[in-house]
Amino acid sequence: VRRCVCGGLRGRCPSGNMLLLKKHIEDISSIYEIWEKRGLGAFSEVVLAQVQGSAHLVTLKCIPKKALRGKEALVENEIAVLHRVSHPNIVSLKDVHESPSHPYLAMELVTGGELFDRIMELSSYIEKDTSHLVGQVLGTVSYLHSLGIVHQDLKPENLLYATPFEDSKISDFGLSKIQAGNMLGTACGTPGYVAPELLEQKPYGKAVDVWALGIISYILLCGYPPFYDESDPELFSQILRASYEFNSSYWDDISESAKDFIRHLLERDPQKRFTCQQVLQHLWISGVAALDRNILGSVSEQIQKNFSWTHWKRVFNATSFLHHIRKLGQSPEGEEASEQGMAQHSHPGGLRVGQPPKW
Repeated sequence: VRRCVCGGLRGRCPSGNMLLLKKHIEDISSIYEIWEKRGLGAFSEVVLAQVQGSAHLVTLKCIPKKALRGKEALVENEIAVLHRVSHPNIVSLKDVHESPSHPYLAMELVTGGELFDRIMELSSYIEKDTSHLVGQVLGTVSYLHSLGIVHQDLKPENLLYATPFEDSKISDFGLSKIQAGNMLGTACGTPGYVAPELLEQKPYGKAVDVWALGIISYILLCGYPPFYDESDPELFSQILRASYEFNSSYWDDISESAKDFIRHLLERDPQKRFTCQQVLQHLWISGVAALDRNILGSVSEQIQKNFSWTHWKRVFNATSFLHHIRKLGQSPEGEEASEQGMAQHSHPGGLRVGQPPKW
């Protein structure tokens, strides 16, 4: 690999050898039979595909070169990251093809649904279940960090299950960065999960993933997010102040150890925030501090209310975020990278600190 600057970020990008990993084709239909559309990204369409002449299915990420013009480094970075990782809890890259019109990323097919789907299907859900799940994700993120990789977009939607019977897998490395030095410099991520140092446009590192895991842990224990407002500036203000509460109606049945755990992850100062290794040693993860009380009723009810398609997954107003960044002196290159990273994402709407959302 060689060092390069991509979108204002000094990181590591693939050398010429990375391009050799792409298999050049004229038509993707010579390799895969396309079955059905599974989703849309900022620059891509995701489809279910079957390898021609076999029963093997993959998730195929199709990226039009017209949409990617000037942003090719984003795809090269994602390929570089995915080629570097090999972990049972990370959705794997199977193959890369390139036609005259598209690059195609063939990904491991996961059919077990998203994290929230799994919770909603349970007959019982206790605090220990959350502890186990968070510990599993922490171990995977710790592996990424050991390779110098910062995911930058950890959220429940990116925690998927290969089957209804397996452990979760982390997906979506489109915003991930390979950290060449100690810090990175371009703001990316999903607003509801973004760390204060990102909003302040300060150099940042692996601690942003720990913050996002704090948000996820909070949601898994009560069903609603710690930071939320229909006003984007107010949402950012809450995050910058790390202004959140443990509302008694939803947190009285949760252990003090769990709350202490979250406080260490949602620490405003990234220098004081726990690392993945420190968090893995917290008694809520490593010991027996998590409770056995069934919290499925309250958590599932709040998840249904707060993470519906119409509320949580609505299109995020990227203009507001970029306005906030410009006020803090973001460079034009950074603005472009931020817009690429943020425009397709979303954030929770319309609430006051310490209260669950009421739509």
